[in-house]
Parts: sequence; C-alpha cells; structure tokens
Amino acid sequence: MELAIIIDYLIISIAASMAVNSILQNYAKQYNLLIDLPDRSRKFHNRPTPLTGGIGIFISLLISGKLYIDLNDLNGYMPNFSYQIIVISIPLVFLFLLDDIKGLKPYYRLMAQALACIYIIVTTGVYIESLGNLFGIGDVNLGILSIPFTVFCVVGVMNAFNMIDGINGLCSGCAMMALILTGFYSGLIYDSMLILLIGSMMGFLLFNLTIFGKQRAVFLGDHGSNIIGFWVAWATIYASQNTLYEVAPVTMVWFIAIPLLDCIALILSRIRRGISWSEPGRDHIHHKLMDKFSQDWSLLIILTLSLLAGLIGMYIEKNYSTWVSTLLFIMFSAVYYLFTYYYDNAKASLLNENV
Repeated sequence: MELAIIIDYLIISIAASMAVNSILQNYAKQYNLLIDLPDRSRKFHNRPTPLTGGIGIFISLLISGKLYIDLNDLNGYMPNFSYQIIVISIPLVFLFLLDDIKGLKPYYRLMAQALACIYIIVTTGVYIESLGNLFGIGDVNLGILSIPFTVFCVVGVMNAFNMIDGINGLCSGCAMMALILTGFYSGLIYDSMLILLIGSMMGFLLFNLTIFGKQRAVFLGDHGSNIIGFWVAWATIYASQNTLYEVAPVTMVWFIAIPLLDCIALILSRIRRGISWSEPGRDHIHHKLMDKFSQDWSLLIILTLSLLAGLIGMYIEKNYSTWVSTLLFIMFSAVYYLFTYYYDNAKASLLNENV
C-alpha cells in the first residue's frame, strides 16, 4: 500500500469515526445511557459526559474496514489474524461496557482479558515465541513458557492503558503513538488495516479533546481503554514475531514505555504502601504532573515522552545490539521509578508537616 493510499484511508476512517461518535454522543445524552458523572476526587470534567468513545472507535473501524475490503475487492481474503482480532473484540467491548455500567470485580476482568488472549493464540497461532538477543548471549526462546508469557504481557498492557486513562487524550494518544511507531517502523502499516484503527482513534480524539466544544465531549470508558490496550498489545506482538518484519521485541516495549512503566511503578508503590493495585487513586504520572502543570501541558509532556522513548528505541536498534537496548530500558525504568518514589516520599513528608 502506497503512502497516498494510506492517507486516503486515514481520511475515510477519521470521517467515519467523527460521524459515529457524534451519533453515539447524542444518543447517550438523549437517553441518559453510559454517562460519566463528575466528582471531586479523581475526575477533572465539570459536566456529565458520555462514555461512548470505545464503542464509537470500534464501530467506525468496522465501517471503514468494510469500505476498505469492498474498495479493494478483498471479500473473502481478510487475513485470519485481523479477522480473529475483530471477532473477539465484539464480546470484549460488550463485557467492558457492562463494567462501565455496573462495575466488574478485578478477578472477572482479568479472566476475560486472559480468555480473549487465549482465543487469539488458539485461532491464529500468534504468540511471543522469542524475545530476541535480549542479553547478548543469543536469542531467548521461551518454549513452553511462550503462551503463559504472552497472556501475561497482553493482560498487563491492557491494564496499563486502562490505568493511564485519566485525562482527555492520554490513553488514546499513547496508543496512537505506539501504533504509528509500530506501523511505520516495522512496515506493518503498509500491508494491513492498521491505518483504519489509527484514523478511528483520531476521529474520537476530536471529541475527547473537546475540539467541538465541551458540551460535545466523549470519553473512552473502560471498554474503550481495554480494547485499545488489547489492539496495541497484539499489533506489537504480531510485528515483533512475524518473520516479515525485522523488529526486536524490546523495541516494541520502548513504544509503550510510558503506560507500561506507569502501571508497574503504580503497582510497586501501592504494594509498598499496603494499598490494593486495583483501587482508583491519584498516583498516576498525569496526577503527579498536574500538581505542577495544567491538564493540557501534562498531556503534551507525557505524549512527548512517549514519542521520545519510541524514537530512542528505534535509534538504539538501528545502531547497537539488542542487549544495549535492554540495558538502557532497564536504566530508563529505574529513573522513572525513582521519580515516582521521590514524589511519593516528598508528598508524604508534606502531608506529615501539615498535620
């Protein structure tokens, strides 16, 4: 697929997403369905806002995907991997819509995420078989650990994107960054429908970032952040494990570095403080930044860090051995955790002084 054609399909998917998100937003408000109410503890919006972004992205992906298939006369030739991703996304979206409406226990959420991963592995045969030359002593092949490790990684990425969905544009922005970097760096974007997913997310962002006004704002919801994390996880796995694309798995980790490290740092911090990892709180990276910056500047800082991390990963792979990338990512992770650890200690000290 040529770049000009990619741009054409990007425009088609953006237009489809804008139309679908507008319809769903109006429907949700009219019938008072999937409405997120503001509160003073964790949420930053001032008015009830529809949680229809995830299903809007998914429906627009289906519409633009159908147009893509028809215009290219590909009926009956859809790649099995793409087909199975779409198939399992349907129950995932509806299950996590239930989570948005009534709330699900963490155990049920994890079970649903794991079962969706197993479905993809069984139906496509795609999973993490090799981590590449991770430590400079030869390729690390996982063998019998491949499938459980894949499930662990996908579930982890899904929860990482769900957890970082705290301010407008953050979850979808980080996901778009990861998909664009993965697509163009590996070449996956030239022979897949990945551009349709990116365009569908761009159309949603026009509403999520209140480009059309705060009264027309739309949020992702848990169903949106989970399905986006699912798509990002499998796109990076497919690109790093397919012999058509020469990309080191550790480079894919650089592409999702910020959501991943925020999730890990948050879990470690909460374990250290004796707090459940699944409880909502104000200890994410965007909360820390918003103590000093506005919401818009916090978003820009995080997305810039995500882009820089991805570019660093690409540069290292092009110029150095894979083990160098591994070592530098470990160092990057340590710096990130030290920042959060210092922040937590400083905030705790401040609270103690004020008591």
